Amino acid sequence: MKKIWFILYNIVFIPSFWTLLQIAALFNTKIRRGIDGRKGLFEKVERDLAKLTSKRRIWFHSSSMGEFEQAKPIIAALRRKYRDINIIVTFFSPSGYDHSKNYKLADIITYIPFDTKANAHRFLDLIQPTAAVFVRYDVWPNHLWELNARGIPAFIANATMRTTSARFYPLLKNFHRFLFNNFESIFTVSAKDANAFAMFGLTHPSVEPIGETRYDQVWQRSDDAKKKHIISPAILKGKILLLAGSTWPEDEEVLIPSIKKILQYDSNVLVILVPHEPTEDALEDVENKLGSKPRSIRFSNLNDYSNEHIIIVDSIGILMALYQYANVAYVGGSFRQGIHNVLEPAVYGIPVVFGPKYTNSQEAIELLHRSGGFVVNDQQECYRTLRTLLDDKKANSIAGLQAFALVKENVGATERFIQHLEKSL
Repeated sequence: MKKIWFILYNIVFIPSFWTLLQIAALFNTKIRRGIDGRKGLFEKVERDLAKLTSKRRIWFHSSSMGEFEQAKPIIAALRRKYRDINIIVTFFSPSGYDHSKNYKLADIITYIPFDTKANAHRFLDLIQPTAAVFVRYDVWPNHLWELNARGIPAFIANATMRTTSARFYPLLKNFHRFLFNNFESIFTVSAKDANAFAMFGLTHPSVEPIGETRYDQVWQRSDDAKKKHIISPAILKGKILLLAGSTWPEDEEVLIPSIKKILQYDSNVLVILVPHEPTEDALEDVENKLGSKPRSIRFSNLNDYSNEHIIIVDSIGILMALYQYANVAYVGGSFRQGIHNVLEPAVYGIPVVFGPKYTNSQEAIELLHRSGGFVVNDQQECYRTLRTLLDDKKANSIAGLQAFALVKENVGATERFIQHLEKSL
């Protein structure tokens, strides 16, 4: 059966996948960037190899930027612990590569080659890793099989698995049993995830719940953010701050009417609104929805601040630092396709509010369970929930403590992962 899956994957799936990518690239600029970005990949990697100084090399692969955030605390811990180690980082997605190509703790940053047998063989011939770490779910079979054939241990970090996953359909279940059996260890976020992996009937890898490294990452980032003073205390003095982070137009349709109504009754509230994609069109759309009242100002113009009640952030990379000033946070994406990172505000001990599309985030589910998070389904619920959390100091404090406790209790997965990885170094 193993040979059948190997043949089907390489003769049927890979050629079909490549053809579909080529067609999709005609209409999708992101896919086209991914294809173009891989041109000359092997030559670039070969040039970059000259700067590697150690034979101990750890290869980290992430699908995109979000998954790489979960790899960062592991990489940072390895850097602190070992001087004679090289880090190689790969991405499948252009967004992950573009946002991370200047990451300072990696020695080589590149796309992963498209998953043909020949590409996997050539890539591993070049980088010769001591161990490989796949983050969360982006496992490419030919690269994994090639690692296994060479006796190079491979791990999954922050693995998740639902019992309702399509991977448990009869034929797919057999394929994934064959695939996952090539790992040395699979480290899951929770016992529930580990139990789901057990349903594959795996015979080789150890499957162990060790937690989520994203908690360690957000904990460290909050410490770094507290050293940044990006808003003048004069602007914040006497204000109750509502911060809406990573919002999309669908969020803003619900959020902005609620904000306008809140500001009619409370002049002490200051709102910072951070669009997920602060393009000029997106910023103008927000300003048009706000109208002339209440008055707003863009973050880049804060030197001219004149008691505006809404600050619209027109830059990227500062959201984490902004959350430290907030009394209440709204996290966007939750009226669109899936909520963004709820841990970023939770680590500061503030209540977290979000829309109905939150089930992609176990952290959001846990915040709701602990009453540190609040879901709103429409404008009326949004206004009522925000108004309560902004006005009621006791309710705000209790919810904030619960949010902070969730983060604090789950810090430590990185060290547990390192302890297991060290056995292969």
